[in-house]
Amino acid sequence: MVLTHLTFVGSRVALSLYALTLNASPTTVGMLMALLAVIPMLMSVHTGRWTDRSGPAVPTLGALLMVSAGALVPWLTQSIAGLHAASALLGSGFMMGHIAINNAVGHASTPANRARNFGLLALGFSTSSVLGPIVTGFAIDHFGHARAFALLAAFPAAALALWPMVRRGARAARRSVDPPANAHVLDLLRIAPLRAVFIVSGLLSVGWDLFTFMVPLYGVRLGLSASTIGLIMGSFGLATFVVRAGMSWIARNFTEWQALTGALAITAVVYLLFPLVSLVPVLLALAFILGLGLGVGQPMVMSLIHSASPAGRAGEAVGVRTTVMNASHTFLPLGFGALGGALGMIPLFWIIAACMAAGVAFAGRKRGAVA
Repeated sequence: MVLTHLTFVGSRVALSLYALTLNASPTTVGMLMALLAVIPMLMSVHTGRWTDRSGPAVPTLGALLMVSAGALVPWLTQSIAGLHAASALLGSGFMMGHIAINNAVGHASTPANRARNFGLLALGFSTSSVLGPIVTGFAIDHFGHARAFALLAAFPAAALALWPMVRRGARAARRSVDPPANAHVLDLLRIAPLRAVFIVSGLLSVGWDLFTFMVPLYGVRLGLSASTIGLIMGSFGLATFVVRAGMSWIARNFTEWQALTGALAITAVVYLLFPLVSLVPVLLALAFILGLGLGVGQPMVMSLIHSASPAGRAGEAVGVRTTVMNASHTFLPLGFGALGGALGMIPLFWIIAACMAAGVAFAGRKRGAVA
């Protein structure tokens, strides 16, 4: 997952910057970001059910092949059309691997160590969140956009050597209860704890999406180089690594809902301040603080999902959460691009800050009711 996510995160940065180099409009950049998520949005629940039935090995293999192929397309085509095709392949492949591996970790864990194990997996994502933008930024500056994609394609290709380990461990990660034959996704949405987690997970996804989509655009408007933009985004990833390294301490001292409420509050404050700043050191600091807040979200959300999911349907529940996230990835970049062009950067950041503040109130009410 580190190698696959590195390519996915790096490609999100490279897609935006390459499109701008090809004279794409902010709306076109938003469409590219949306394509990373539109097919995953439609297929996540089905992929989760497939993983519940088959285990993680085959979906993981498919993920590695699709992500590698997706990163190769811009190198081969060097066109806006190629960037659109790459977005679809990269998003679909990463979704498949993300669901498979998260489901495997959940099944291989116990209630006592589940939060810690998801924290360890999240550390892997944080590692790639740091390396992906930095590697991509320097590759673009030194080799150009197309060759940067060729470099990114090598990471999931190298991960294929590790796939036999996933296959050998698949038996341990398989479900112990078969999912019901007449299962429907609405059954999961009727479960109040799951529904609350899906809502908060969606808000955190919005916060993450705004950062990955708007920071490259904001950096270009400030005249920053690709390397500097990569360092700002890498600062965010470094912070997620730091906070996830302390997940054991956080899990001992705070409930999941307390941690999620704090994450939303931090996100609201940072987005209130971010568009008022143009100095790179301050942008680096704000990105780091934002990473501390949003970095707590994923392991806590995944722990809550596996705790509240019906037997044999954890993968499907992860798929629902992935659908919520990808709905955010699909529609919000389009809205971000349109609003950014019409209103400018400051109102857009402040709209999201207001949404995060509303999420603080919602999560605060759920702390006692859902715990």
